[in-house]
Amino acid sequence: MKRLIVSAVLLLAPLAAHAACSSTDFAIQDFKMKASGSGSGVRLSLSGQLVNHCAEAAAAQVKIEAKDADGKVLQAKQGWPAGTTNIAPGQSVEFDLGRLFRYQSDMQNYTVGVTDVRTW
Repeated sequence: MKRLIVSAVLLLAPLAAHAACSSTDFAIQDFKMKASGSGSGVRLSLSGQLVNHCAEAAAAQVKIEAKDADGKVLQAKQGWPAGTTNIAPGQSVEFDLGRLFRYQSDMQNYTVGVTDVRTW
């Protein structure tokens, strides 16, 4: 019985560490969309700042959705702005995920949010 309890604790300990911060502990500030160029050479800049409001250092995954005027999602991409580096509490990192998108003229609205949190 003791072995079962010890095994359970060892299995669940990494999950507890992983659950210390959640997506609501991160904020996205100053999100901006900018298109430059013309024709088939239009390049998007979808930039902002990811801020860690968690009590621990952690990293977060950001998801951006490009939508048409009716709200239909045309493209959705995700990225880890800090890569495999944790962001210290109260600190932020800048990101630009525009390079992941292929410009479409009917892109009208963009939504951005945090979809996953991890401690590296």
